[in-house]
Amino acid sequence: MDHSSIPSIWGRQDAEDEDVLEFLNHIPDETGALKRRKRLPTDSPSPPGFTKSNGRWLDPLKELLHAVLSYLAPFDLLNVTATCRTLREYAVSELHWHRCIQRNLPGVWLSTPGPCKTYRELYSALDPLWFLPKYKIWFSDRDLMGKLIVARYDQRRGCIEAYQLLAVSRRDSYNYWPADKDVIIHGFDPKVNLHLDKPVLQFKVQEEGREQRGFRSRPGANRFADEMPMTLDDRLAGMYSNFMLTRPLSSAEADKSLSSDFPYDHIWPPPAIPARHHVSGIDYGQAVVRTSTHDRPRCRSEVSDQTFRIRQWMELTGTPPPPAPWAAPLPNGNGAIGVHIGEEIVTYSTLDPTLYTPTATKPWRGIWVGDYSGHGCEFLLVNQPDDPPATDLELGLKRGDMETEDEWQKRRLDARVYSGRLEAIKLTGDPNIPRGEYTFVADDLGPDGYVGDAKDELFAGARMVRSKGHVAAAGFHRGMFTHT
Repeated sequence: MDHSSIPSIWGRQDAEDEDVLEFLNHIPDETGALKRRKRLPTDSPSPPGFTKSNGRWLDPLKELLHAVLSYLAPFDLLNVTATCRTLREYAVSELHWHRCIQRNLPGVWLSTPGPCKTYRELYSALDPLWFLPKYKIWFSDRDLMGKLIVARYDQRRGCIEAYQLLAVSRRDSYNYWPADKDVIIHGFDPKVNLHLDKPVLQFKVQEEGREQRGFRSRPGANRFADEMPMTLDDRLAGMYSNFMLTRPLSSAEADKSLSSDFPYDHIWPPPAIPARHHVSGIDYGQAVVRTSTHDRPRCRSEVSDQTFRIRQWMELTGTPPPPAPWAAPLPNGNGAIGVHIGEEIVTYSTLDPTLYTPTATKPWRGIWVGDYSGHGCEFLLVNQPDDPPATDLELGLKRGDMETEDEWQKRRLDARVYSGRLEAIKLTGDPNIPRGEYTFVADDLGPDGYVGDAKDELFAGARMVRSKGHVAAAGFHRGMFTHT
């Protein structure tokens, strides 16, 4: 019998007729196999606390939670993790910990948490040092010359490091100024580079050893007050460096010291450079340098993110300490008696980015290189303090009847560009004018300081204003300003 021509009958229904499927009797899943079967996801898993059945109503709440958490600082996120499991899963999200690190890396996109497994681990491994790459540019009080360094985070190696910024003149020229044959124009072509062969500071992501754990757990230990040893890539045998967090002075303490004469009771940074925090510096030249416990932070809220210190020294081990005032016996890491030679503590401060970021009305703001002849190249901060807001009427501006819109807007802009004070401050200095001091100042770029426009070939059309230059004898003695 040919069964192919006979339609299949299921429960008196034609199985080939799909319209009858709804009339078929179904049997329950007695074995529970359908319930046990794991359904493969068709999209990303639902966030914690949400299911497909209620996700349509609670997705806005999820977005709101992430938005609220995005405003929290790292330790506020840690507090959220202690509330409940659901909020903990949100607070440990890589989204938020990537953000916490990214905020400290301006101009660089963080693409990997390596060598850590998560961004949260990476943040924890280098805490509380993320302020170093955040503010990038740091200048020091070392001797009279100082030092300018640039900090960064190298995500390839997982480390925070800083290198000295150097400038070398590649070509010099000397020409007589046509307007005054007694003046020589000294031209130069500087090359600016980081000294990558010699890091100033360096912190790598690494597992904490037994000695480190023992040191941190000792009685009286404080991770904010304790010095942090640094193992630099280029460190020679017997050379050591420790990193120190700082505690800022109160405004009253800072103002009292900064109102005195140089060296301003060794307060850093000096009064010429605007700063949010000031700290006690160290008088250079001491054999064994010690800091006051008052200068060291005891908790996170006391830590300055604008300043830090580095203690550096050379140590001789296994030799009896010489009876000299410039060296004293101190135990080294091996328990032997060592002698600190050439010990010094260098204080660093950062620059507020607004000081070196030019604007439409303050175009000369920035970090410049100056050639100081026998002293070589030095770095300068050209600061243009903000002027009080002024209307066109207060500036004596009135649009002419025949003046076009472009001409009028240019004249309005020029009136604001060529106004106010311009001051050049040394970030690195020399034996005559040290770091942190003015090198030249123009009190007014506007009408009160205007002299005229240059007519000579070299500077034709350049605006000339009255200014004053800072000169001094070696050691910054008999300092004075002269008209320039």
